[in-house]
Amino acid sequence: MSPSCIRKVLIIASMRNMIQQPYFFIALALILFSSGSFARLNIEITGGLESGIPIAIVPFSWQGKGALPEDIAAIVEADLARTGLFTATSRDKMPATPHSGKDIEFQQWREIATDNLVVGRLIEDMRQNGASFLVEFQLFDVYRGRQLSGFSIQANHSTLRRTGHQISDIIYQQLTGERGSFNTHICYIMAEDVTTEKRRYRLAVADSDGYNEQIILTSSQPLMSPAWSPDGKQLAYVSFETGRSIIYIQELSSGKRREVSSQRGINSAPRWSPDGRYLTLALSRDGNSEIYLMEIATGELQRVTHSYAIDTEPAWHPDGRSLIFTSDRGGGPQIYSVAIDPESKTAQRPQRLTYEGKYNARASYSPDGKLLTYIHSDSGKYRVAVQDLESGTMRVLTETQLDESPGFSANGTMIIYATEQNHRGVLESVSVDGKVHSRLHLQKGDVREPSWSPFLNK
Repeated sequence: MSPSCIRKVLIIASMRNMIQQPYFFIALALILFSSGSFARLNIEITGGLESGIPIAIVPFSWQGKGALPEDIAAIVEADLARTGLFTATSRDKMPATPHSGKDIEFQQWREIATDNLVVGRLIEDMRQNGASFLVEFQLFDVYRGRQLSGFSIQANHSTLRRTGHQISDIIYQQLTGERGSFNTHICYIMAEDVTTEKRRYRLAVADSDGYNEQIILTSSQPLMSPAWSPDGKQLAYVSFETGRSIIYIQELSSGKRREVSSQRGINSAPRWSPDGRYLTLALSRDGNSEIYLMEIATGELQRVTHSYAIDTEPAWHPDGRSLIFTSDRGGGPQIYSVAIDPESKTAQRPQRLTYEGKYNARASYSPDGKLLTYIHSDSGKYRVAVQDLESGTMRVLTETQLDESPGFSANGTMIIYATEQNHRGVLESVSVDGKVHSRLHLQKGDVREPSWSPFLNK
């Protein structure tokens, strides 16, 4: 049986069997990952709007010694292209290469139907210990001939790409009215040689475009379920490195980590509360998988669900007053909501949220709490869906067959998820209206369990 067929069998196995067999998670992780070596994520636009906002991002001038250290304009162009909302003028079609507003002849750009124009300069600033740069850019409305935005940003070699993402965020917000989420991070699990003694699982963090990858942890045993803290400075995750599931919290800056849950049975699915004080977990300490709250500072546990069914995959509402989770209490995996009060240690009776399809699981809220995304199946195909909570309307966004782990971007406009291509894991993103698709994939190897960071404040 091929790895793909084995994986399909596992996915449709009952949730109760999953929990009753502690090594299911290890087997699942081994099957999800195929052998391969690691490389930076590449991004491919697989679908977008037929016509986006016309924009030209002119290559920035370089005023410094040696070769251009970073192509800021290319970073900005790639960021905007991933949204599918913009159509960029190719460099060979540009009528000129101005680098500041005073050099622009707007009629030239009107003639090629360019609505907006970005120009800029990258300047080596020797006053800052010889290793700093000044990045200047301006955004213009071509038809009105006026500046919409412009900034000067200091950077060094290690932050030049981040500066490009900051510029993309500014442009995106100016032209769409929504906050951009380019200057954020993604985390994911990678694996290589899992069928050999050299098997390695790695927890990685990268910029939203897949660059600047950093390996947070390497293990010979599966790693699972990474989740961002609200400030984007820590990750919670599940590790099997001791031979059983244990939940850890790890600081990204220092690499320091601490064990937070090693209860008897399964310790799984950690998710942070919006205020960062609590984790919600799925634990089988009493023989059945239930949802718990853990106060991080004290380790105190509060049980939320009490059911004969399997309750797992909890996630917080942005207001911190309720949770969603997956349960088979209705006969098959569906999404439920439960109101909670961590301070008074009370929880109300869970309410079912999903009714379409025989399988709905792994849900999470949009940042504004108005939408849910989850994996939906009614025909043997597991696809990303989004549901409007006010109307109850559900819409399937993808056409792939084995999707998993969907989660919203920080601004709520995109959803990142894992899927399968040629029997190996890749990451893809889709807009909440289903119109814009892109693929993030390794040149070799397998990548799973993505999670998009919150906004980075620093």
